Amino acid sequence: MSKSPKMNEQAVQQALRLCWSRSSSSLWSEDNPARGQCGVTALVVQDRFGGELLKTPVGDQCHFYNRIGGVRYDFTAEQFQAPPEYLDLAANRDEAFADTDESQYRYLSGKLEEAEEVFTDKFCSSD
Repeated sequence: MSKSPKMNEQAVQQALRLCWSRSSSSLWSEDNPARGQCGVTALVVQDRFGGELLKTPVGDQCHFYNRIGGVRYDFTAEQFQAPPEYLDLAANRDEAFADTDESQYRYLSGKLEEAEEVFTDKFCSSD
């Protein structure tokens, strides 16, 4: 996993919103594009920026997100009406993959890679 010096959270969030679709989660909708994207997004973000996978129970499911450089990043929190009560439990890639499938993962990974080309020098900052 490669690590970037400092992630530009806003640029990554904007790119993810453009990348999410029914191909990255069967729960995707125009009204709630982040819905069902947590596992696949956390995996792809970890691929690009390193860090840890975390989880928090939400109802009877686990919600996945990242911690990079000691900072929590939840790029799919907007799917909820209210932010979850974060427990920051350690998660692993197998757990996050249980929330997605290989085709959704490959799709989002490829789309984010394309978006990185468009957002060149915006995903990372030198600050």
